[in-house]
Amino acid sequence: MQCWIYKGSRRAETYLYLREEGGTSSVPDALIEAMGELELVMELSLSPERELARASAQKVIGELQRRGYYLQMPPSKEPQPAWVQ
Repeated sequence: MQCWIYKGSRRAETYLYLREEGGTSSVPDALIEAMGELELVMELSLSPERELARASAQKVIGELQRRGYYLQMPPSKEPQPAWVQ
């Protein structure tokens, strides 16, 4: 599955993965507004076996298929409780 990854001008280390290049129609307006101007970072070919830095490729693929986008948030500076992981 191909996806396009964008970063916003307002939120550091926050990335929006889209199922279609420039396909923000499925993304809530509030999220687009919160991210600011979007800039294409890269196009990526995803498969369930692909290693990603902050999420499982399977989860990203599932969200792209279900919602049309996946939001990658910056890593938390606070340790997460075990029940969150």
